[in-house]
Amino acid sequence: MIAITASPSKPSGNSQTPQTVAGSQRMAYAENSIIENVLNEHSMRGKDIIGINELTTEELLLILDVAARLKISKFDQTQTLFAKGQTLAMLFEKPSLRTRVTFEAGMTQLGGHAIYLEGKLGERESVPDIGQNLDRWIDGIMARTFDHQTVIDLAANANIPVINGLSDQEHPCQALADFQTIMEKKGTLKGIKLAYVGDANNVANSLMLAAAKLGTDFAIACPPNYQPNASIWVKALACARESGATLTLTHDPVEAVSGADAVYTDVWTSMGQQGEEEKRNKAFAGYQLNDALIAHAKPDAIVMHCLPAHRGLEITDSVIDGPQSVVFDQAENRLHAQKAILSLVL
Repeated sequence: MIAITASPSKPSGNSQTPQTVAGSQRMAYAENSIIENVLNEHSMRGKDIIGINELTTEELLLILDVAARLKISKFDQTQTLFAKGQTLAMLFEKPSLRTRVTFEAGMTQLGGHAIYLEGKLGERESVPDIGQNLDRWIDGIMARTFDHQTVIDLAANANIPVINGLSDQEHPCQALADFQTIMEKKGTLKGIKLAYVGDANNVANSLMLAAAKLGTDFAIACPPNYQPNASIWVKALACARESGATLTLTHDPVEAVSGADAVYTDVWTSMGQQGEEEKRNKAFAGYQLNDALIAHAKPDAIVMHCLPAHRGLEITDSVIDGPQSVVFDQAENRLHAQKAILSLVL
């Protein structure tokens, strides 16, 4: 980035470099901004982001393109127009670090405001009533819930965009940040292999659907009783036939990881499953990402984890802290991928 003196008004000229004051992180307008046309992109305006399943390949690629440009343009003040005067309600049934910070910071950077609301939806007031109330006051809803149906019900009862910040079925924002990271590290999404080892949970669902739609080969290794949701697997297979991607389901972690360009894992016991922890730890004991397993991937393979990590269980310190790990790049890209979503749908 070229550091130059910031101007209080939008300048004219030919530079495409985001501008900022030397040594600071203050925004300034960039000449010929590479994100300026986002305001004129209306193809997704008002759209709910319920899951990867509901997004087309073209929409996924658009989000990834805008996310990449927003990351390059982190200090371009043009982005403050994208949510100017708009408010996002953030509904949290589950605690969060990355989702909370990145959505709230993202709205601030886009010129808007976010309101944090915590508690189990549907107890004090019905989910449809919550949706209809928020629809009258604000411009968008992000919900991090236990039950995927809650996200669906919010969307059905609000005419403003509803974004799934995590549910028991999908985690679309995480998958988008992950594929942004893969694109950054590998330069392409088609023809590469993403291996997932562990529980076929909401993250795995979104990853396999995104891979199938984007032409990325996907292999998942999990114990017999923890396989992917059958209907989601069938949907992913149908998408893979169109994109040319290959999907592989196996119980052998070595088979899944062999020749992989990226190797991914997540916690074995998700929030709400604490009563199954001992049982799950035994079932997944042979599915740990460790140095021996990573050795079967390509030498330049990247290691991925959506965090938080249970170090010593699904992944070892030597792997998550090793030179192939990109876990904090993934975490960073949550900000940019979600800013892209907000910029396109609000």
